[in-house]
Amino acid sequence: MNPQFAQEFADEWIAAWNAHDLPRVLRLYCDDFTMQSPYIAIIAGEASGRLQGKNAVGAYWQAALARMPELRFELLAVLSGVDSLVVHYRSAGAKLAAEYFEFDAAGKVRRAAAHYA
Repeated sequence: MNPQFAQEFADEWIAAWNAHDLPRVLRLYCDDFTMQSPYIAIIAGEASGRLQGKNAVGAYWQAALARMPELRFELLAVLSGVDSLVVHYRSAGAKLAAEYFEFDAAGKVRRAAAHYA
């Protein structure tokens, strides 16, 4: 993982979410990516906490944005791995969160997992 790519990805991911620009967020992901989050069970009603593909995840994120119009992220750190990175951030309500991103050869997210304190 190139540290410059990691920082640029994190900056764009945070900016896109803070703009509540769902198409901009989704441009960072491949079409059939997998997303895991405890909120998927709550908001999307999917007990496994997993969704696959832009259509399914996009619908979940749209519902989440409708529920949380005050949603705003503050970037705390970017941690690089091998073909992956973690974005550590503060989310709405000052909750700490970290999101794991695994990338394909084209530099798009193929797998992501959200974690919350």
